[in-house]
Amino acid sequence: MNMTSYQSLDAIQYCFPSVKGSCIRNSLPATAKVVLYTLVVGLITVVVSGNLLVIISVAHFRQLHSPTNYLTLSLAVTDLFVGLLVLPFSMVRSIETCWYFGNTFCKIHSTFDIAVTSVSVFHLCFIAIDRYFAVCDPLRYSSTITFSVTAIFVTICWAVPASFSSFIIFTGKNSTNNILTSGYCEGFCMIIFDEVWGITSPLVTFFLPDSIMIVIYVKVFVVASSHAKVISSITDRKTSVKKQHAKSMKEANKKAIKTLALIMGAFVMCWLPCMVILMISICFNDLIPTVVFEIVNWLAYFNSACNPMIYGLFYPWFRRAFKTILTGKIFRIASSTTNLFPEHD
Repeated sequence: MNMTSYQSLDAIQYCFPSVKGSCIRNSLPATAKVVLYTLVVGLITVVVSGNLLVIISVAHFRQLHSPTNYLTLSLAVTDLFVGLLVLPFSMVRSIETCWYFGNTFCKIHSTFDIAVTSVSVFHLCFIAIDRYFAVCDPLRYSSTITFSVTAIFVTICWAVPASFSSFIIFTGKNSTNNILTSGYCEGFCMIIFDEVWGITSPLVTFFLPDSIMIVIYVKVFVVASSHAKVISSITDRKTSVKKQHAKSMKEANKKAIKTLALIMGAFVMCWLPCMVILMISICFNDLIPTVVFEIVNWLAYFNSACNPMIYGLFYPWFRRAFKTILTGKIFRIASSTTNLFPEHD
């Protein structure tokens, strides 16, 4: 990928003026830099603080200790790492248009940058599987989706993407030209794919898992709708109290499924443009302007801020947990407090 300037320059500037083979530095106006740094620092703050709220909530409150929420916790850890280990360095690279952190760290950063997509989508796949058993096979759910099984899910979520991304980056398999690993020019750090990996990577790490999730959620929605009809017909013959109880269970189940589908939808909306642009640039040999790549990359990064906001808006128990943490009440109540999370919310 060629780096293009954001504006015309009277004189050529280099990332490392005293180093032979340095990349050309494309400077932005000072005002534009201030605005961009302010926006990105704000995004990083939201990503880090939001996902810390999720992590503390699940770790602290025993009522949130469930297989599904442990997957949610692990996904929040993924997004937290994005905020701490990826975004600050990507921010400097995007705004300064130079990589100042060395070739070795470029490989490490690129490895995690690739892995985070797969780690997130793997988590979402396993959350979909968890909901499938909860809705479609509720009698065997507690014996099938145990904490041990969840631990295996989490291990797969992290181990497989980390191994895959490390392999293609550190061996240079991502590009037959080996541009990233050979140091295209000093101050350059961008993930380059050849035709094989440029098609294979998005298909394996994004499109295939997303397709599986869609199939699972369609099945879950169909079964949940069927259950809702059965519950409605049964409650017609029950007392008003039992009717209300059954109706609450039905609404809670429907809301949980819709919220999880919203989380998956946010992931797809944020990452799809990036994957499509990548495949277009590979398949059609198109030189996509750097500014377009930057926009879709940061849209993808924005997904790390979405999940905590969705939890806070649509899950009453997470909303209460967030409020308890932010107001400092967490230091004055026990983690076993029962009135914080009513059973039928």
